[in-house]
Amino acid sequence: MPSVVEITSFSNPRIKEVGKLRERDARDETGLMIAEGLRETTRAFDAGVVCQDVYFSKSFFDQNKEDSFVKEITKKAENVFVVKDEVFEKVCFGKRNEGVVFTCKQPKRKISDLKLSQNPLVVIVESLEKPGNLGAILRTCDGAGVEAVIVCDQVADIYNPNVVRSSTGVIFSIPIVKATGEEAVRFLKEKKINICATFLEADKKYTQINMGKPIAIVVGSEQKGLDDFWRQAADDLVFIPMAGKADSLNVSVATSIVLYEAVRQRSE
Repeated sequence: MPSVVEITSFSNPRIKEVGKLRERDARDETGLMIAEGLRETTRAFDAGVVCQDVYFSKSFFDQNKEDSFVKEITKKAENVFVVKDEVFEKVCFGKRNEGVVFTCKQPKRKISDLKLSQNPLVVIVESLEKPGNLGAILRTCDGAGVEAVIVCDQVADIYNPNVVRSSTGVIFSIPIVKATGEEAVRFLKEKKINICATFLEADKKYTQINMGKPIAIVVGSEQKGLDDFWRQAADDLVFIPMAGKADSLNVSVATSIVLYEAVRQRSE
């Protein structure tokens, strides 16, 4: 079990370093990511993530140091720090303060590392601009039993703290990999997984195709949609009917609708 080190100063080098991980450049340079919150920390540990540094606010630690949650973390983390409350505020993201922040190595998976069942449900996302949307999609994927998420030609950073937060920590348990569109299609074809791409001008409703077989649902950004590459690569093109004036839904909402149609079909 690591010793617990107390931090009382804003100028402590540890506080400065963990603050830098809010920025993508620092995450890319160090290969680390930052997450915070009780739920996120618990789910990371449940997924077997090795936390490099764990930071507790002093009041949280003092109130909970006998709890199994804190004992488990302090036993498994590489370094544990108890931070003076006003200094801990500098470590927190935004105004959310649940008393625990941790850093860990970014998972480095390749698409070839994915282990799928005989009848997998996979999601592919392309060029999502907003980290919150990616996190929300991961949360839906967790609920729908998706086996892997492939991020193609990404704009959003997978390891952005907003992705971790909006995913409620399931980013640590769902296999998520980066790949080019060509790599993703080659992988899916090798695995005999049907590719279903969402397009506004598609010729089939999302309810009109068979999602009971191995399938990958492909979604793109709200602004640009999917690249024409997917129009050529897909086995099926589908759309979600829109009855009002808006021509599209938020990408995380649209993904949820299509995924739960797959869940419905598979449950029957």
